Amino acid sequence: MRDLREFIETLDGADLKHVEREVHPAEFDVTGLLQNLENRDEYPAVLFENPTDIEGRPTDIRLISNVFADRRRVAQALDLPRDQWRMETSLEYARREQNRIEPQVVPRTEAPVSAIEVPDLTYLPVVRHHRLDPAPYVNMTPSMKDPETGVYNVAFLRNMVKGPKKMGIHMSPRHNYRIYQTNSEQGEPTRMAVVCGHHPGYYLGSLTLAGFEVDEYDVIGGMFEEPLRLTPSETWGDEFLVPADAEVVIEAEIRPDDMEVEAPFGEFPGYYGPQRLKPVVDVRHISRREDAIFQHTFVGHRDVRILGSVPKEGGIYRDIAGRVPGVEQVYLPGSGCGRFRCYVSIDQDTEGEAKHAALQALASSDFVKQVVVVDDDVDAFDEESVLWAVATRMRPDEDMDVIKNVKGNTLDPSVRGEVANSKVIIDATIHPDEQYPPRLDIPEDALERMQPEEYID
Repeated sequence: MRDLREFIETLDGADLKHVEREVHPAEFDVTGLLQNLENRDEYPAVLFENPTDIEGRPTDIRLISNVFADRRRVAQALDLPRDQWRMETSLEYARREQNRIEPQVVPRTEAPVSAIEVPDLTYLPVVRHHRLDPAPYVNMTPSMKDPETGVYNVAFLRNMVKGPKKMGIHMSPRHNYRIYQTNSEQGEPTRMAVVCGHHPGYYLGSLTLAGFEVDEYDVIGGMFEEPLRLTPSETWGDEFLVPADAEVVIEAEIRPDDMEVEAPFGEFPGYYGPQRLKPVVDVRHISRREDAIFQHTFVGHRDVRILGSVPKEGGIYRDIAGRVPGVEQVYLPGSGCGRFRCYVSIDQDTEGEAKHAALQALASSDFVKQVVVVDDDVDAFDEESVLWAVATRMRPDEDMDVIKNVKGNTLDPSVRGEVANSKVIIDATIHPDEQYPPRLDIPEDALERMQPEEYID
């Protein structure tokens, strides 16, 4: 059985910090502490032992933050050694993403998440993240079920707390929005279950690039390498299944024809998403485990950048490798919010392979809008090395291409209109017909001989 507690037990003191003092998540206490840690270049997971709920009341529900803010923890979540946090982690994700495992259904009597009913949202330690956020936000993963095929979609979507049993949801035009549209056209509400606390593999699986026809509960099982345990929901029973080992599950329905103002909200690009009319959500039931641990992500910061990058790297690598066998690395750096910028290293044999790889990266994920391709002597995970290659190997008039009017992402502040944007390819490789001077290096015997600990006191 995979759950959040199992993962927490694997973290050492440097990776998990405990806060015993009372904190008020709805009053920026949590994100204030996380920002101060970030300012020191420190990114531990933080477990708040005594948070208050939205109304400022003491609660026995704990709160965990920053789980994904270090790629080494992501490697650990995929059962890899912590030092294999680069391409090894991305490729392991891609492998597990393809190895889908159907879930196992257990009765509610065997589901830890069914232990306690929570009266309403105000009893949860929901976080208010940034200064202009008008309210606390639940920013974890709703599950939705396609009414036509019965497959489940799981995705990170923000839900603004508007009342004890009312939220407002933001959806980009992706799979979850398609489910909502299908239901709304029939005048039906869209059922959803927001999972606030589970093993990191659950959330990594929710970010798959798999097609709409794929049941993402199966993908999550692949991440676990064992079946995801599900249980009938309290509201809809066997018609809608929820994760049995989650910490907190919010069962709710999106109204088909009711919109209200939602946002501003500090989003992953580092800017506030603007106010828009968005669907209203009615909360039907909230269940939790004994001694539950509520989870959130520190959106707009390293926690969410890494969470967004690893699943896309694996999928982009797989798509490129099918057409450019010489691909070595794919990295979506934090400087591009873990989504917008992509570095690709290749062993290029034929003129044009770099551009072919870049085009495939753009086609693989509509988030990506800047692709830089480098040779395999450049570590794509070392941004300084990538920019060195751009500075010394790229001719702007020959090696840069701009593609206009391409689908982007609604949360990208540079987008014009709803989703249209331009994208750029930078070929920072040495072309096969070119000769460059050799790169600087030090003789290997000198490196082996002159170890700093033997010469520097």
